[in-house]
Amino acid sequence: MIKSMRMTALAAALVAATSLTAAAEVVYHRGNSADPETLDQHKTSTTYEAHILRDMYEGLVAYSAEGEIIPGAAESWTVSEDGLVYTFKMRPDAKWSNGDPVVAGDFEYSLRRIMTPETGAKYANVLYPIFNAEKVNTGELAPEELGVKALDDATLEIKLQAATPYFIDLLGHQTGLPVHPATVEKFGSDFVKPENIVTNGAFVLADFTPNDSITVVKNEHFHDADNVKVDKVKFYPTEDRGAALRRFQAGELHTNNDVPLEQIDFIKETFGDQFHVAPYLGTYYYAVNHESEATKDPEVRQALSMAIDREFLAEEIWGDTMVAAYSFIPPGIANYGEPALAEWADMDLLDREELAMKILEEKGYSEANPLEIEIRYNTSENHKNTAVAIADMWKPLGVEVTLLNTDTKTHYAHLRDRGDFDVARAGWIGDYSDPQNFLFMVESDNVGFNYARYENPEFDALMDEAAVTLDLEKRAEVLKQAETLFMRDLPFIPLMFYGSKNIVADSVSGFEDNLLDIHPSRFISIAE
Repeated sequence: MIKSMRMTALAAALVAATSLTAAAEVVYHRGNSADPETLDQHKTSTTYEAHILRDMYEGLVAYSAEGEIIPGAAESWTVSEDGLVYTFKMRPDAKWSNGDPVVAGDFEYSLRRIMTPETGAKYANVLYPIFNAEKVNTGELAPEELGVKALDDATLEIKLQAATPYFIDLLGHQTGLPVHPATVEKFGSDFVKPENIVTNGAFVLADFTPNDSITVVKNEHFHDADNVKVDKVKFYPTEDRGAALRRFQAGELHTNNDVPLEQIDFIKETFGDQFHVAPYLGTYYYAVNHESEATKDPEVRQALSMAIDREFLAEEIWGDTMVAAYSFIPPGIANYGEPALAEWADMDLLDREELAMKILEEKGYSEANPLEIEIRYNTSENHKNTAVAIADMWKPLGVEVTLLNTDTKTHYAHLRDRGDFDVARAGWIGDYSDPQNFLFMVESDNVGFNYARYENPEFDALMDEAAVTLDLEKRAEVLKQAETLFMRDLPFIPLMFYGSKNIVADSVSGFEDNLLDIHPSRFISIAE
């Protein structure tokens, strides 16, 4: 009887201790757009996958709360005078979640893996500046020929094909995140399962329930674990933005990375400072087909562009969550300065409309003889409303618009496969903060993104020159010349710069608005 009572008391004490631990556990409930297609960092292609992966893994470099590059698994690095060789010194206290040290060889293995054709990496081209990367990725050379070498456990050397001033920024992309070699070798593609996974970031995967949540828990072996304030992060797929907003209002989400635009007025009135709208590194644009009879004339393209009331689109259609764009490269981007604006950017809208009408009249177009243009867009109420508004703006010029809507997958496949079109809606979010990541899209040989089929040898030559220019100021001048040509020829008509739209509870600190909209959970604190 006495033994039984003692056991009962012990059990009660254990239950009480467990309850106290559970009560003290800090959980960050984070809305995150959608379920990931993969948690293999070498096969990922979306921002919502990147948010999860950057919490679980740490590359040679990482991001601060402000979205700036900081040392990661490498504590420091040096660059040779010619800009071709980067030497990284590994952080001595960096460990994997199983306690293994993070060594230079882990990154040699990982970078070879992403470039191996059999891996099927969708974003391998981000790292093509590495020596022989493209040839390895296309199967011309063996992975061992890649310009990455572990000189010893503490030193990693990366050689480049050509000097790339923004190379460190590229390493912040999710493609630069490492895998744990022994785990990949043992489990193959199953290394991503919670029971197998080994990570080197602030958190490690604990559970993945599709269509419900992904749970990551604090990695006690992480070198900065003492400063990580949350014990667990639960990522929720929040494709239904209205439902996510209701969950936020009910206190079930601490943050969510998007909102339903049709409720913008309600959100602003109800949530006040908890609604964060900030500049985002992205451009919403219309691609203009340079091979189409309707849009192959550069003066016609300029007339169409200058007649668009971008402020109306940004403020009325998009609820003031976008910013009118008169350049293709977003303001505030690194390594650049002020973007190259359209020549008529400072003109009054009425004067622009009058000039646009005159240009089209001289081309023989009028209401009696309209310029017929089809606008293609992917499914979204806001994309539709944008297209309808632009059609109305073009109508007084003698432009007759028809609209064609398809689902997103079909829409972009049509553009990539060089299907017929006149004007098509598209958007680009920068992978890294550098103007090259925007202008490269319309280089002649960029079949995947050059929807306009723009071919200008002068533009290509400027991009080639910029690629080998080490002096950042001189490089910026060359890229400015390239953007000036872009704005003259208009392969794309820039319409708006994206704004990030986050809702952030008052209990959350460490969430800093930034151009890349990157918010590592390791810097978040929750006050309950």
